[in-house]
Amino acid sequence: MKKHHAEKLALALVFIFKCLLPVLPAVAGLLFWKKQYLLNYRRTLDKMKIHLNAISNGPVQHYFEDILRFNPEVCEPVQGHCSQCGNCCLNRQCVFLEQSGTDTYICGIYSSPLRRFSNCSSFPINGHDIERYQCPTYRVVSPYPVMHLQQI
Repeated sequence: MKKHHAEKLALALVFIFKCLLPVLPAVAGLLFWKKQYLLNYRRTLDKMKIHLNAISNGPVQHYFEDILRFNPEVCEPVQGHCSQCGNCCLNRQCVFLEQSGTDTYICGIYSSPLRRFSNCSSFPINGHDIERYQCPTYRVVSPYPVMHLQQI
């Protein structure tokens, strides 16, 4: 998929979600079996507005360009672990992100099979992902062992 097509597809998807915004809390509540999305409709709706603005600034296009297309040039070897900082969750703007401690967060839909179709299940695929969300624990590693030589 060319970059131009990915950009147009991303814009169309965000537009569709914005048109469906009033029903999205109910849809999310049913899809993820989370009744609090319906019980706290106004709060969920406000969080979804923030979420849609956040995904319209690149993550949806990144999904179509890099994730769905499986471009081998995009992927880099990455090492690390999740520190539950919430940065990769649209800089803590994801509607599904839930605070679990003072500075820790968990994904409210982590165990859902639908989550694997999102950007979330592929984070991070490269240094750009790590840099974009200022991830404190992942880093790009060299695919080849580096041998440091000493001067004699």
